[in-house]
Amino acid sequence: MGPLELPRNLIPADGRPGWPEWLASTLPAAVQAARQRWSLTLGRPFQPGGQTSWVAPATDPSGARLVLKVTWPHPEAAQEADGLRAWAGNGAVRLSGSCGIGAATVLLIERCRPGTPLRRRPQHEQDTVIAGLLRRLWVEPSRDQPFQPLHQMCQDWADRFEQRAADGQVRIDPGLARAGIALLRELPATAPRQVLLCTDLHAGNVLAAAREPWLVIDPKPHPGDPAYDPLQHMLNCGHRLRADPSGLARRMAGLLTLDPERVLPWLFARCVQQSPDWPWLAPVARELAPG
Repeated sequence: MGPLELPRNLIPADGRPGWPEWLASTLPAAVQAARQRWSLTLGRPFQPGGQTSWVAPATDPSGARLVLKVTWPHPEAAQEADGLRAWAGNGAVRLSGSCGIGAATVLLIERCRPGTPLRRRPQHEQDTVIAGLLRRLWVEPSRDQPFQPLHQMCQDWADRFEQRAADGQVRIDPGLARAGIALLRELPATAPRQVLLCTDLHAGNVLAAAREPWLVIDPKPHPGDPAYDPLQHMLNCGHRLRADPSGLARRMAGLLTLDPERVLPWLFARCVQQSPDWPWLAPVARELAPG
């Protein structure tokens, strides 16, 4: 067997400890082990692919058309398989199998055909599809599966932001920074209800399918405040977010029957938190700032 073909987006080094070794040895071994475990016939990986996973079409001995996903382990995606089990195909792709192979997380999942991403549709149509999917995904978290809660992810992000600020890597107004990060720490604790969230749902993670018109892929499930869940979609709608952040937040809140007075501070907090990497969010955060 020749060298494993890599998606273009998986190749660049980004400072992750052990990344070159993972690409060179752990990933090929995990792909081969998964191929043998499930007796799969594999195709070439999807291009350009993601930055943390090797994903390729697969066919099992029964002829089922599936997808093999081998992921670099990272906390935000650690419980993707658990989330897919909880949703059991209701709005998201079905999980056929999962395992850990060395320092890799391996999933065998339903293949979406034709697989056209929702991002190719007009954004107002995207809003409606995203909202419809989220309402289906918001199930009560199972007590048998201890998902990492949203508040832990937010605390980790807040700690990272404050460390970057101390290192001089944050350019946003200090008052906005303090207010946004305080909300990032506080909002999870004041949620009126807790549901299983997708947390990374945007139009690039929704594909056209045969079983249903649209299915969610690549969730990062955490239990928490449903008002958090439309945020990634809005952050991915850059032109609309710059033009009218409050209007966009209120539109999504209306589609989801959420209180806009919770969605707006969540959006402000995330704009602050993301601003070191996405500087264009600083003026959006200024416009959304409370009071």
